[in-house]
Amino acid sequence: MNKGSASFDINHEHPDYASKRAMWRMYRDLYAGGEQFQINADRYLVRRQKEPGDVYAERLSRCFYENYIGSIVDWYTATLFRREPVLTFEGKSERAKKFFSEFTEDCDLKGTTLTDFFRRQFIDALISGKSFVLIDFPRLGHPAWTRAEEDERGASRAYLVSYAADELINWSYDDHGHYEWVVLRTQSLKKAKIEDPAWVKLTRWVYYDKENYRIYEQSEQGTARNPVEVVSEGRHGVARQARVPIVELRVSEGLWLLNKAGSLQLEHFNKSNALGWALTMGLFAMPVVYSERDWNQVMGESYYIQLGPQDRFGWTEPEGHVYQIAADNLARLQEEIYRVCHVTHAGGAVSGSTAQSGLSKQRDFAITQEVLRAYGDAVKEGMKRVLRAIEAAREDGLSVDVSGMDEFDIGDFGTELEDAERLLNLGIKSPTLQKQVFKKLAFQFLSDVRQEVKDRIGREIDQQT
Repeated sequence: MNKGSASFDINHEHPDYASKRAMWRMYRDLYAGGEQFQINADRYLVRRQKEPGDVYAERLSRCFYENYIGSIVDWYTATLFRREPVLTFEGKSERAKKFFSEFTEDCDLKGTTLTDFFRRQFIDALISGKSFVLIDFPRLGHPAWTRAEEDERGASRAYLVSYAADELINWSYDDHGHYEWVVLRTQSLKKAKIEDPAWVKLTRWVYYDKENYRIYEQSEQGTARNPVEVVSEGRHGVARQARVPIVELRVSEGLWLLNKAGSLQLEHFNKSNALGWALTMGLFAMPVVYSERDWNQVMGESYYIQLGPQDRFGWTEPEGHVYQIAADNLARLQEEIYRVCHVTHAGGAVSGSTAQSGLSKQRDFAITQEVLRAYGDAVKEGMKRVLRAIEAAREDGLSVDVSGMDEFDIGDFGTELEDAERLLNLGIKSPTLQKQVFKKLAFQFLSDVRQEVKDRIGREIDQQT
């Protein structure tokens, strides 16, 4: 297609995006820690009133970050996805089931499984409160006339694209609260050839409404900036559903971990660095001379001083009361970070002096499990919306469901077996109930096997009389 210029201000940002952009950047630094946080530490290390620049620069070069919130996010993610979600595709089309089996093993055309893809989306949601999944289809030069031609040319091969919260820069909702249109912006560095002397910064904007898409690009090399151009446009893959092909994975305000613990983590960072600096300075104590005479002697490692009969010499050294107060405050901040994230059983006191009964630990972990189940419900709902949208776009005639992600102890499967056995022993005359119970148990126990194998097991269970 012919390239053209952008017809509107593609860089215009939604007010909500503009107000949260700096917050999202801070939350990503707090989660990542390490070198990423060190590079941006000047944004977070508070400068004291009238503090000399060279002193602040030295404090900045010595700063360190104890990353509790990053470990908590990773713990929730590892625990939630310890067992893969159970995907079921009911219907007569074996061709469609084969597609979804392949799709779950490579959902983004980069070899990423569907579970791994949503694992990353979940981490982004805990950091930013939400993340986005774009449903896309390969674009052909001319339309396919039959479904067989679509499959042969790969036009029906749906795939997913991940977008973070700070990459959706503008949007509008319809009267039902659904997206009317969205604008996504990404940036990357590229070289057409390895011999090229400089990298080219490429900015891409993708506009979607309920039927059409339009892609804009702008390249920059050094100080030269090319104009924004339209490089592709047309109807998107889910246009027949009259919806924007974006699925939002969102957690509630109460389950948005970085928003709950971010300020506590920043306070801990500044307090721990202040204490560390004070301890370091205490190791370089200043000499003090008590004398009524004029003092003009030079002091140092290669010098000596001469004192009169009534003169005294000493060192400035803090008594340490404020150090103990600061250490106690750091312990309380650490415990509070774990408490607001509902993982007090994993944190505990820094000093180890706080005793907790077995019943109290069990109650705390029960709360954590309820939070995990809420996270699991959010992930399953996002998966269902994505898979059902793809199924509707392909018109496969399948019934799609996602289950699991609700048991988090090793012993839980034994409980599941006991509950299933009691249910079946009730004598309910329902072959459908029996098959569904067998499927749930089999898929949960074999959660990490390929989807193709799960589908075959499901068919074999359905064929039982």
